[in-house]
Amino acid sequence: MEIGGPGPATASAVLSRIRLRHLTCLVVVAQERTLARAAQRLHLSQPAVSKTLSELEGLAGRRLVQRGRSGAQLTPDGEQFLRYAVEVTQALESAAAALTRTGTPRVPAAQVGALPTVAGGPLAQAIARLHQRRPRAQIGVRTGSNPELLTALKSGEVDFVVGRMAEPSTMQGISFEFLYAESLAVVTRPRHPLLAQGRRSTSPLALLDYPLVIPGTGTAPRHHAEEFFQAHGITLPLGCTETQSVSVGRALTVVSDAVWITPRHAVQLDIDRGWLSRLDVSVPGSAEPVGLLSRSGTTPGELARQLMDTLRELS
Repeated sequence: MEIGGPGPATASAVLSRIRLRHLTCLVVVAQERTLARAAQRLHLSQPAVSKTLSELEGLAGRRLVQRGRSGAQLTPDGEQFLRYAVEVTQALESAAAALTRTGTPRVPAAQVGALPTVAGGPLAQAIARLHQRRPRAQIGVRTGSNPELLTALKSGEVDFVVGRMAEPSTMQGISFEFLYAESLAVVTRPRHPLLAQGRRSTSPLALLDYPLVIPGTGTAPRHHAEEFFQAHGITLPLGCTETQSVSVGRALTVVSDAVWITPRHAVQLDIDRGWLSRLDVSVPGSAEPVGLLSRSGTTPGELARQLMDTLRELS
């Protein structure tokens, strides 16, 4: 949507008028998602942030940020421009660090975003393997929902994400590389009554006799869990514990008779070590692609690339 004014200037005119503060402001607004938080972080007043954004939109001749009661959200034009703003601001930060010869970086050398069900499985194994090769490597891990991680990736808060494909409209400027197909597993503590009965397979209906721990609403694993029960004519009962937290799911399963339905890779280590047991319950049609998401047209840093290669090796 075009905004008021004479329209977008030529590239040479924009180059002469655009300033680092314009780019920094857009990046911080994208990261903070509200003008108020962005102003606090930039040590500016909220009207000053709004004015800076308006100046940038005036140069573009288009709306870049949609302001509203729910916060600040980048428009498609804003997301497209954000890719370049992130590159420029990061390059300048690196240049400043080189000029001032600052020794220890203020942030980890590689920042990765991951779904909670991925972080404690394949990603943890990849970090452990990488540290065997580079013991002093600094890695930061940020967990969150897929939409949250995509936003962090676009705004430069993380180098890459281990997550899922999203709607095409939200994948602008993002590339996806398949790693593995994630399926659901049904697990319990090792001495659970369902295991003690010595059954070769467990009926889905029998699961309802125990407290269920299921993925959170609105997630792909939750959708597949609901499809699994619906295929057997079962409606999810009341009293389920809904969580995306692997630590919460694990703890409930270990200390009680709860039955936990979760992506398999999240609990594979627990199963391999004998801490949890997998029930013989077929959950067909629940495979969901998980892969590496990165900003298109940009090359992550050396350490981030090595971590990505390690994840490829493990997959």
